Amino acid sequence: MQERIILLVEDNPDDEALTLRALKKNNILNEVIVVRDGADALDYLFGTGQYEGRDTTVQPELILLDLKLPKIDGLEVLRQLRSDSRTELQPVVVLTTSIEEKDLVSSYKLGANSYIRKPVDFNQFTEAVRQLGLYWLVLNQSPRHQRVT
Repeated sequence: MQERIILLVEDNPDDEALTLRALKKNNILNEVIVVRDGADALDYLFGTGQYEGRDTTVQPELILLDLKLPKIDGLEVLRQLRSDSRTELQPVVVLTTSIEEKDLVSSYKLGANSYIRKPVDFNQFTEAVRQLGLYWLVLNQSPRHQRVT
């Protein structure tokens, strides 16, 4: 069985470290690919730019997407993912500090599977990551993992 990769799209080094630490603390040992802006996220997913030649048939099981990103913001990343047949069903969890209602609504309108505000408290954040890992990496069945007969 192919490993279930997590793509973390996060430009803040502190939030990146916090997320990786929370994953490790919860024994979520999946490979985590980290990209730090929206352009790199799209390049990774579509095998362009610095990721040209990457096997794009191997896609992340889960994308953890910040909204406030350099180059291309998270909402535009989500818009482009949902408009392409190769990534339209990709599970995307928006993981952000944004408290803007418009960001929440826009994320869901653009097809986010979940929207989570990053808790400031590490213990709360660790618990949120544990639940994310349990649901998206263990319980959830993605359409691309189903056999069509």
